[in-house]
Amino acid sequence: MRVSILITVLAVVISFAKAYDPSPLQDFCVAIDDPKNGVFVNGKFCKDPKQAKAEDFFYSGLNKAGNTNNDVKSNVTTVNVDKIPGLNTMGISLVRIDYAPYGQNPPHTHPRGTEILVLLEGTLYVGFVSSNQDNNRLFAKVLQPGDVFVFPIGMIHFQVNIGKTPAVAFAGLSSQNAGVITIADTVFGSKPPIKPEVLAMAFQLDVNVVKDLEAKFKN
Repeated sequence: MRVSILITVLAVVISFAKAYDPSPLQDFCVAIDDPKNGVFVNGKFCKDPKQAKAEDFFYSGLNKAGNTNNDVKSNVTTVNVDKIPGLNTMGISLVRIDYAPYGQNPPHTHPRGTEILVLLEGTLYVGFVSSNQDNNRLFAKVLQPGDVFVFPIGMIHFQVNIGKTPAVAFAGLSSQNAGVITIADTVFGSKPPIKPEVLAMAFQLDVNVVKDLEAKFKN
């Protein structure tokens, strides 16, 4: 009798251990009581599988370089569920990153996906910084064509073209919509802005410096 009870208890424990909330596929999904007023699910609604077609799983254009004529001299072309509907629920997406000479993909994080990057052309200095609990260690390498580097989910990371010629990389992400939070844009360009006094203390800067940075990043 005791054995059967123990087995039952263990089965319940194991079932709870295996249960988990689904990973978020967007920034947030606020609950509502009346589903008639709902406009989003965690991800996207699915079409009838019988109506699926080849175009739902296809994208063309990653052979074309992105426009790097901007402040950071880089361009990220994202191929996620918004571009390929068939990626819905698949947990994967892809980007092409173009870098002008000395351009960079500035420090940022993907809240919902690990990234694996392969360099095709040029020379990149890449890295990520671990969490506070790991003493914010920097893991960095100089990549040559054919080299691969992994940026773990949620870690702040970057890539910089240290060469005199353009660079091209492709990266896979472990989410249909990995999201991106560019650190400088987010901190100094939030809408509405974070109070300068808060950022001045956080970054140990003069409050006027923070105000100048917020003015620069507000657009």
